Amino acid sequence: MMGISWPQLLIIAVIVILLFGTKKLRNIGGDLGSAVKGFKKAMSDDETKPASKDADFDKNIEHKESATAEDLDKDKQKEQG
Repeated sequence: MMGISWPQLLIIAVIVILLFGTKKLRNIGGDLGSAVKGFKKAMSDDETKPASKDADFDKNIEHKESATAEDLDKDKQKEQG
């Protein structure tokens, strides 16, 4: 098994710098950093939203259940009355 040694990595880094230039590499690094930051923010926003939706969903179910019980009582009174 042959791995990449430090001198080989240094040669690759020099070639990349010569091909792209330091200014372009700096821009690419900044773009990559902002992309990672945006991805992390989207993931954290996604994790917090379902908890609030679940709470609203439970309230909605309770409201519908109580309305259904009231409707049944009204229906029984109409049948008797």
